[in-house]
Amino acid sequence: MITIVNEYIENIPVLHIVDANLADDKLPLVMFQHGFTSAKEHNLHIAYLLAGEGYRVLLPDAVHHGEREDDLSGKKRQYVFWEIVIQSLTELDQLRQHFVDRNLVQEDRIGMSGTSMGGILTFGALTQYPWIKAAVSLMGSPSYFKLANAQIRYLKEEGFSLPISEEEMITQIEGLQSYDLSLQEDKLNGRPLMMWHSTVDKVVPYTLTYDFYNQIKPLYEGAEDRLKFIKDETSGHKVSREAVLALVDWFKTHL
Repeated sequence: MITIVNEYIENIPVLHIVDANLADDKLPLVMFQHGFTSAKEHNLHIAYLLAGEGYRVLLPDAVHHGEREDDLSGKKRQYVFWEIVIQSLTELDQLRQHFVDRNLVQEDRIGMSGTSMGGILTFGALTQYPWIKAAVSLMGSPSYFKLANAQIRYLKEEGFSLPISEEEMITQIEGLQSYDLSLQEDKLNGRPLMMWHSTVDKVVPYTLTYDFYNQIKPLYEGAEDRLKFIKDETSGHKVSREAVLALVDWFKTHL
């Protein structure tokens, strides 16, 4: 039986999914982050499949999402997108440490994954946390700097007035470079990484992710099985069942 427990860790709402027979054991851990405007419950199908393979899975709600949703309007939430990402990155380590302290995690077997915003978060986490053993990004982007600039251009073209000055916005975007995996590919250190992205994704640009894949391929020479890119031609900004099953297989192989 797979159990789902709603926990609050450092005031972060988390769904904790695990096989009931293994609940008190030290297990490999996968943390999975939802997408923008989504919530932790929307990824239970992925957590269920992983838990069935013996993983402990954590699904947190990002700030301004799910149980943490507030009166921030959709437009204002777009303005703080990167603040949400950076706060979520900080909270990842808090969640990991909490379960390590409870003696429930095999510390050398921790994986990270997510969809859309969560996929973007996954790339950023690889720049910050050497404890991530393997990762899967579903329609995310590693290129924080380029993506942020593209978002600003879009908001301006759509007539949105930015809540801060142009100079402040530039400073914020430049600060994202320390989380931009495309600018510090050495942080990968040969860790297994799978990417899934649709060529017809109209939300997160496919080309940025695919260009990154080609950029880092030389780093995996002799270890090609540790790097994978799955190109989807039809799904758009929606994760296919093929992607979910590939994610589970990836962690079974590399975690």
